[in-house]
Amino acid sequence: MTGPPADAAELLERALGYTTVSLGLVRPDLLSRPTPCAGWDLGALLRHLNDSLLTLLEATDTGRVAAPAAVVMAGADADPVGTLRWRARTLLARCAAGSGPDVVGVGGRWLAARTVAATGALEIAVHGWDVARACGADRPLPPSFARRLLEVSSLLVDDVDRPARFAPPLSVRDGDGADVRLLAFLGRAAAQGVARGSLA
Repeated sequence: MTGPPADAAELLERALGYTTVSLGLVRPDLLSRPTPCAGWDLGALLRHLNDSLLTLLEATDTGRVAAPAAVVMAGADADPVGTLRWRARTLLARCAAGSGPDVVGVGGRWLAARTVAATGALEIAVHGWDVARACGADRPLPPSFARRLLEVSSLLVDDVDRPARFAPPLSVRDGDGADVRLLAFLGRAAAQGVARGSLA
């Protein structure tokens, strides 16, 4: 694949739906639990997810976002799960309406809006898995969804993203499903209690 995926909006919708279910597992007493994102607890991961959704909302509204490094930790919310749910609903409505710009300015670069949406889908879906794992639940990504994310991940993640955004890929075994392969590509070990991924 050499261009932005045509089904990026659908992937983003599926990622938001999957992660919204994971958010239902969060309780205040779990916010200090470690996550598969090395060095991050659940509270920090929720703040990061909130910043990611805020960035996507900004992209779909104005067609411009600040440089990623400037928004990663843009403040903590008193109700991170409630804010995430509201932002997810708003973003889903925009996806359903098919509105928004065709290109998005990210820092000093211009990217196809579908590339931004696909990147958001990959990050949100994998962090939805991270949230569930931090809460002690095993929520494999649906096979067809994981397979599609695995197909687009080579477009979205390269060596420049490692080790800052993602840990080095882990080895997989013959017969491993698409969900396990996707998580391994992003530095996460699906079979372990806490994987070795970095924060994306």
